[in-house]
Amino acid sequence: MLLEGKKLLVTGVLMDSSIAFHVARLAQEQGAQVVLTSFGRTTKITTAIARRLPEPAPIVELDVANPDDLAALADRVREHVDDLDGVVHSIGFAPQGAFDFMNATWEDVSTAVQISAFSLQALTKAALPLMGEGGSVVGLTFDARYAWPVYDWMGVAKAAFEATNRYLARDMGPQGIRCNIVSAGPIRTTAAKSIPGFEQFEEAWGSRAPLGWDVKDAEPAARAVVALLSDWFPATTGEMVHVDGGYHSVGA
Repeated sequence: MLLEGKKLLVTGVLMDSSIAFHVARLAQEQGAQVVLTSFGRTTKITTAIARRLPEPAPIVELDVANPDDLAALADRVREHVDDLDGVVHSIGFAPQGAFDFMNATWEDVSTAVQISAFSLQALTKAALPLMGEGGSVVGLTFDARYAWPVYDWMGVAKAAFEATNRYLARDMGPQGIRCNIVSAGPIRTTAAKSIPGFEQFEEAWGSRAPLGWDVKDAEPAARAVVALLSDWFPATTGEMVHVDGGYHSVGA
């Protein structure tokens, strides 16, 4: 099994259709012990969805915008596992105002950047005391090399997220920690539902992606995350792996 004996922290499990849920499921099936995070009112949702996993998974409180939660993360995780071999960042949020590029306020934009980009560094730093033997940090993005319809400041935040991954790879490499991200095609997730006009992606993707694309199937992206968490990519870091049916490789 790819992840036999590994201990993983997985954020962002809110729906059983989400990439994060399928990462947690596949990781357990591949031999890993999984700890989930959630916070506030969403903890009830995460708890309910976690019951659909093959094995029970404990949930620790983590709001990545809360310095106290970040400072306490290592101790909270240690209540369930002694250390970590991998961390999955599946966190993103932007206020509705951030999806209007020319009229967004800095308050909207700064929230999007903090939660959707800076949190990758914050989460990695918080988990670092548990990763003394090295490991893998894997995040999820929506290819920010382009200006997409309706994505607006979330697209800018994702560009910052992708840059953050490269800098993390630089700084974490000497400690044996690999940092990579998976750029998935559009999936009908909680995050997608919060983006006005997201159906524009869904309509175009299936017809243009060389391999086709199913917006209801998060497993291909989840498999890539699991692979990057495994020992099969020992010399890969600072990378963005596309799992989008090949959409990124074709022009208009």
